[in-house]
Amino acid sequence: MLVRDAMSTVVLTIGPTHTLRQAAALMAARRIGAAVVHDPDAGGFGILTERDILNSVGLGQNPDTECAHDHTTNNVVFATPAWTLEEAARAMAHGGFRHLIVLDRDEPVGIVSVRDIIRCWAPARLQVTAAPAVPA
Repeated sequence: MLVRDAMSTVVLTIGPTHTLRQAAALMAARRIGAAVVHDPDAGGFGILTERDILNSVGLGQNPDTECAHDHTTNNVVFATPAWTLEEAARAMAHGGFRHLIVLDRDEPVGIVSVRDIIRCWAPARLQVTAAPAVPA
């Protein structure tokens, strides 16, 4: 199975000056856990996740004044739609993150998360374990 089969095509792209509250509201409205931060001055695309926002609030920072730029991960590993889910899972496990921005021709076309991969793999795994035994 490929990343294109699992990825969410709902890609929220925000700017670096969006506040964390604005980002959180947009993410909540779309029921997504990450936003692509487009910052041409910083070299392109980064990612802001719900965990980044949670960490900031946990530190007592004000979500109305903290900007996405200051909490964005810029050294991002990007996937392509043609990657296998195994490749995506390996990249996530190796990098210690839960989301990959999916690029096609240098443009974000989706985001794949650990949850997306599990949703694809779980039904296949259940069918294998639930299959009746074949008599010998």
